[in-house]
Amino acid sequence: QGQLVESGGGLVQPGGSVRLSCAPSGFTLDYYCIGWFRQAPGKEREGVSCISSVDGSTYYKDSVKGRFTISRDNAKNTVYLQMNSLKPDDTAVYYCAIDQDPLFWVVDGGWRNVKLWGQGAPVTVSS
Repeated sequence: QGQLVESGGGLVQPGGSVRLSCAPSGFTLDYYCIGWFRQAPGKEREGVSCISSVDGSTYYKDSVKGRFTISRDNAKNTVYLQMNSLKPDDTAVYYCAIDQDPLFWVVDGGWRNVKLWGQGAPVTVSS
């Protein structure tokens, strides 16, 4: 049984920065995309960013492009989401996820097909 262990998050002022971490363990996939979804209060879960295990290519939701950066440290087997210039609209619980189909991060409702999730990391952007 695989698992994703998340860390990071918290309360940050608008314009501030937060880094999330996600460490996968206990499974082997030939290829996958690993990254984050987020769910704000009263809203549907949405894909934020993922990074491919095949070639390191990345996906970002339009509203976070230029502010968020996803990366991975293979030596530590950890993926990071650096979130800069945070806005109140970024307030949500951020869930690390892994799946073989990167389209799940792109299409509306794609999150319903994702099979493995982290425990969630709340991020609150407020002054």
